[in-house]
Amino acid sequence: MGRLRTVGRSETDAPIVHAMYDLMFGKGVDPVADGVGTTTGSPGDWWTTHALSPAVLEHSVQGFVLYRSPDRAIDPTLRELAQARVGWSIGSTFVYSQHVQSMRGMGIDAAKIDDLPNWQTSDAYSRIERAVMAYADAIALDGGRVSDELFAVLTDELTDEAILELT
Repeated sequence: MGRLRTVGRSETDAPIVHAMYDLMFGKGVDPVADGVGTTTGSPGDWWTTHALSPAVLEHSVQGFVLYRSPDRAIDPTLRELAQARVGWSIGSTFVYSQHVQSMRGMGIDAAKIDDLPNWQTSDAYSRIERAVMAYADAIALDGGRVSDELFAVLTDELTDEAILELT
């Protein structure tokens, strides 16, 4: 995001921007003017850049609410394993670190987090966790090519709804 302008609190009256700044940086804090990052240690420029378009920011936030809803069919551990793995696989330090933080907050076994880069040779994962990471790799690294054998494991272990949500 560093190539686009960031938006300070005083530059917008969009309720979604002010609400997210309060949540991510602290009540009333202007992350741009005050030069502060998020409470988790991120620089926070994702939020301050997305504030350029409050409609896009709101769309993104609604996506977070959707995928974190307890009404989802996909197990949150599987979701976070997949998202962290994709972040690692494509070299996105931001995505990887955000989902590792989420996994730690969920209390996921540290061995599963530590072994994400080399999941193929780790004994830390169950059959479905291994399949989910293979699926994430197939989507991120193989142009979406998923073998019939891999998909069979997913369909043995997950509902169609859970596979859709995972995808």
